[in-house]
Amino acid sequence: MSIAQLQPYYGFTRLPFRASIAPAALYKSNAHQEARARIAFLVSQSALGLLTGEVGAGKTCAARAAVAALDPSRHTIIYLPNPAIGARGIYTTIVSSLGGTPRFHKTALIPQAQELLARERTERGKQVVLIVDEAHLLSADQLEELRLLTNTEMDSQSPFAGLLLGQPSLRGRLRLGSFAALDQRIALRYELPGMDATETADYLTHHLELAGRNDRLFSDDATNLLHQTARGIPRALNNLATQALIAAYIEQKAIVDESSARAAITEIMSQ
Repeated sequence: MSIAQLQPYYGFTRLPFRASIAPAALYKSNAHQEARARIAFLVSQSALGLLTGEVGAGKTCAARAAVAALDPSRHTIIYLPNPAIGARGIYTTIVSSLGGTPRFHKTALIPQAQELLARERTERGKQVVLIVDEAHLLSADQLEELRLLTNTEMDSQSPFAGLLLGQPSLRGRLRLGSFAALDQRIALRYELPGMDATETADYLTHHLELAGRNDRLFSDDATNLLHQTARGIPRALNNLATQALIAAYIEQKAIVDESSARAAITEIMSQ
């Protein structure tokens, strides 16, 4: 029996529970909508914010949805997905994203980045939104460089709106005395929680509808079990739901029942 037949077996137009969906099609849990609203406020105030949550909680998805709602003629988005670029890499990314050729020496690169950030606002009339993903992995030097970037015009106006996305440990780390100056500049903080049981059921239904199924496919027992195991974390739920679908398909079941969910949990947890 080929897993390739899972899609036609269940009549899907595409496989469900995949991350590659348009921002507008993302499931809007209460926490997700709260995060989007806070990010929108952050951008409107040109402030620095912190969005934290467990791995797979949907931080990047929330940021992607919030950014998709911005007017591209009024905003320039700079996204740093990987902190491994080092302190110099932050400036290099900013300069390159704003159309410049990064200068070789860091002493020249820093004012170049600051100049291009200011020019984007004053000459092009666009607000820069800087998003740093996996921010819990930023080094002490990188965090200090971010603080220095916001420290312009005698604190009268921020040169960009900034959003740090990271795991919960980032909140505690920023409260350390060595990062007090940066911590004081953070105007907005939000911890993205997992979905509740009702939202998990709606989430499964939403993704199945995106895949072309408008009827019931997961039993209540299966849904509850998947929710408890995933703790409402979207990425974990995606993985479990996909594995449960495979388990049900192998048994040629019309719905995903509790035994299929248990088989999925056993398979995932044994990896």
